[in-house]
Amino acid sequence: MAPERIEPGSGPKLLDPFAIRGIIFRNRIGVSPMCQYCAKDGLADDWHLVHLGSRAVGGAGVVFVEATAVTPQGRIAPGDMGLWSDAHTKALAPVAAFIKRMGAVAAIQLAHAGRKASCQPPWQGGAKLATPDEGGWITVAPCPIPFADNEPAPAPLDAAGIEAVKQAFVDAAIRAVKAGFQVIELHAAHGYLMHQFLSPISNQRTDAYGGSLENRMRLPLETAAAIRAAIPKDMPLFVRLSATDWVEGGWDLPQSVALSRELKKVGVDLIDVSTGGLVPHAKIPVAPGFQAPFAGDIRKQADIMTSAVGLITEPQQAEDILQAGLADLILLGREMLREPYWALKAQAALGGEQGWPTQYGYAVKRR
Repeated sequence: MAPERIEPGSGPKLLDPFAIRGIIFRNRIGVSPMCQYCAKDGLADDWHLVHLGSRAVGGAGVVFVEATAVTPQGRIAPGDMGLWSDAHTKALAPVAAFIKRMGAVAAIQLAHAGRKASCQPPWQGGAKLATPDEGGWITVAPCPIPFADNEPAPAPLDAAGIEAVKQAFVDAAIRAVKAGFQVIELHAAHGYLMHQFLSPISNQRTDAYGGSLENRMRLPLETAAAIRAAIPKDMPLFVRLSATDWVEGGWDLPQSVALSRELKKVGVDLIDVSTGGLVPHAKIPVAPGFQAPFAGDIRKQADIMTSAVGLITEPQQAEDILQAGLADLILLGREMLREPYWALKAQAALGGEQGWPTQYGYAVKRR
């Protein structure tokens, strides 16, 4: 059974419910998409049900399924989740259903890794699988520019390839709706395909999808607009962006603001703000909450809702980000791996009523 919903205004902002389109989030705490690298042929299994379900039981307001590839070639690694067939829809439906049963919003991030696809899992070194004989495949990108110097060049997408990618995202979004998900996020960050089109470092095309900022934004904007048209009007649509490449001459905050304004026009509701990932040599000043100011700048300058992510570990830290007007939603990654019940911890720390599931609540509240 799901925990009782906390009413607006009854406590700190982190614990307040809020609405986007037709979806009510019981609080402003979310589980960020985190790859598990253990799906077989892209299919969700019991691991994903328990892993994601436990975070919903733990009180999060929204639980994101990991970066889910829209094509087999779009997977970061062979063990990535996928949503390119009806079999994948069927496998993911129980995950979405259980997340919702526990009172959380079921969300999914749709992705294509582009030139950063075909990798080993991190615990095997994350090395690029150079050939199909080694379990990998030929990657695609805007241009034949590899992610790292020692990697093979990706195959540049032609006009037909670009159209196929857009259609794959739309088809996956339709399957996500059928599977029962309530929020869709388009992954355009961390150096993956959409980000590769955005950054002048990775996109040196001379056609309508390269060169000017308007042209480099074209594919993410067209894809977001196509997804918006294919999903229910009351369904929220998010986009994850890397606000900066952390490299001179790359994608940066002013361009992110410009893109966010255009994304809002095509029906995107929230920008999930991260940074980096485009090049391996970027010097990133990692520190607690270091990405939250970017979320605040985009929120203010583009007049769109944002989420903050990145080394957010403590409830008061998350509350301070919200109170400062930097974001509307807090997403946690590694801290949710360490503590699946982080949201219940936050409720206790900030003086709210802990929303234990009925099956646990009668016991933990007993004196």
